[in-house]
Amino acid sequence: MPKRRSTKPNGSGGEEAMSVRDAGRKGGNTTKDRYGSEFFQEIGAKGGRTVSERYSNEHFREIGRKGGRRVAELIARAKGMDESADQLE
Repeated sequence: MPKRRSTKPNGSGGEEAMSVRDAGRKGGNTTKDRYGSEFFQEIGAKGGRTVSERYSNEHFREIGRKGGRRVAELIARAKGMDESADQLE
């Protein structure tokens, strides 16, 4: 996936590129400095409660099964890659 860029003034009249990842990290650190890490714990817990109220237990079981199948596929693919590499040696 290509890196998206945003721009910020660099103080010299030009523009200095900043990746979206860097901008997000900067914003998160600013928020942490302003409100404290407990803020993230509180909003995470609040979001978790909201999601668990919105969706049934069956929803969580299904996404768990999907995740388990995906992990199994990735493991099988990695093993296949290892076997291919062994054959090249």
